[in-house]
Amino acid sequence: MTQSLSDRTKSAPWRALDPSVADALRPALPRLVGDVIAAVKAAVPMYEGVLDSNVQRGVHQALDGFLELVAGGDEASLPGRQVYVSFGRGESRNGRTLEALLTAYRAGAQVAWRGLAEEGERAGLEPRAMYTLAEAVFAYIDELSSASAEGFAREQSALAQERQERRRRMIELLLHDPRADPAQLEQAARAVPWDVPRRLAVVVFPEDAVRAVEPRLPGDALVAAGHGLATAVVPDPDAPKRRSDLERALRGHPAGIGSAVMPAAARRSAREAELAFGLAQAGVEPAMVYARERLLDLMLAQDPELAAELARSALAPFDVLSPATRERLLGTLSAWLACHGSASAAAERLHVHVQTVRYRLDQVRDLLGSRLDDADGRLELQLALRISGTPSPQT
Repeated sequence: MTQSLSDRTKSAPWRALDPSVADALRPALPRLVGDVIAAVKAAVPMYEGVLDSNVQRGVHQALDGFLELVAGGDEASLPGRQVYVSFGRGESRNGRTLEALLTAYRAGAQVAWRGLAEEGERAGLEPRAMYTLAEAVFAYIDELSSASAEGFAREQSALAQERQERRRRMIELLLHDPRADPAQLEQAARAVPWDVPRRLAVVVFPEDAVRAVEPRLPGDALVAAGHGLATAVVPDPDAPKRRSDLERALRGHPAGIGSAVMPAAARRSAREAELAFGLAQAGVEPAMVYARERLLDLMLAQDPELAAELARSALAPFDVLSPATRERLLGTLSAWLACHGSASAAAERLHVHVQTVRYRLDQVRDLLGSRLDDADGRLELQLALRISGTPSPQT
């Protein structure tokens, strides 16, 4: 199948050649095929032993296609471009590099030009035609190289998508509720391929950070993204340097990290990571939040409406105060509770005189009554202060 010339070939140099030049050069084709293949083998050692009869036919087709362009004059169209797109895709599938492929094209072009030039001299072509012929040969090879590079890139993209889909499927099975069948997990892991670890942790971070974060994550981590969030499964999260590696990878982005669990409990780690990510987003600056270090906050985050109601109810007696007095008394209460009911320790923390703390606590008692002497009441107040984010004042 033929395709129209691309825009850049509408003024291609072969259009300036007389169509009769093609007939003059055609006798060179049979011997040029072997010369081109030998040159490619010499220039790119990885092709040694893989250039078979199909490649010989391909080289012959390329040389014959060039003469078709010359013979076509102004009506010329680039023959068989899709063949070279497919060839590029095949080279990617076979594990060879684009650099090797393009080097092969350049080596082949040099030999083809020398052979065609010798045939042109024998045919008595004029110098001007020979100059144009040289330009046409290399422009033609550029077109073939471009077509194969396009095919190579398409295949690389398809392979990358396929690999990503396998990783996404692996993560989906790990986090499935109810738990996926072990045989399914094994099959999916082989397809990735990925060694299922003894322990893992799930990390959640913004989807738009995947491009920056994924290359910096440990090489055995799996990453999938969707609906605004990215999920990473990190094997052996307690291994040496794992934490520093994660912090380096996620620096500048909010992230939640679930507990280290066995693969069968991956869903629990994911749930913790999602809640921890919520805490990380609520911070003033992007931060990593480890679920195991903030379990109380995660419990409160499970039902934010209920937590907010607890805080409103427990701290309602302070609503009658002016904002400044309310903040001062709540800060003193927070410090006193943190210091296990020690007025002197609270005073030290607040950098005020102990009598000041006792005076403020008397005011608090007037508002709360016996709740300060009740264990459940103190626990509820501590939770309420934590939910409301009440800071301890410094003065």
